[in-house]
Amino acid sequence: MARQPAKTLWYDRPRYVFMEFCVEDSTDVKVDLDDYKVVFSCKNADGIEMYNEINFYDRTNSKDSQNKRSGRSITLFVRKWKEKVAWPRLTKEDIKPAWLSVDFDNWRDWQGDEEVEAAMVEQYAELMQSVTKKGPPPAMDDLDDDI
Repeated sequence: MARQPAKTLWYDRPRYVFMEFCVEDSTDVKVDLDDYKVVFSCKNADGIEMYNEINFYDRTNSKDSQNKRSGRSITLFVRKWKEKVAWPRLTKEDIKPAWLSVDFDNWRDWQGDEEVEAAMVEQYAELMQSVTKKGPPPAMDDLDDDI
């Protein structure tokens, strides 16, 4: 029986690259990960062998990476060797396989987040100052003792 690639979604974060191999009711799951590539294989609910081999865009820290299996997919968290360096693509090759897609639901442009976070902290501090101004306590004489 021929094997076929599993549909794979990926997204980038400052410390990790996340991959989701979309195979429902998978069995015989194998994830062989080294610093430069991952080989994923399993069988789907119909017994068809799924197989993906991905040579990474850059070096990873395979010892600090994990995978998690659910009923719908297998998610792989791969630690980057160089943190805070954006990956423009998942694969070393500049050719995008048909089975590989960006996970736009989880994708975000995290470069420059430090400035955004600093602005959010400043906005939060201003909000807290306006809220913490104390006045007289509210009158509670209209509350009824009966529950």
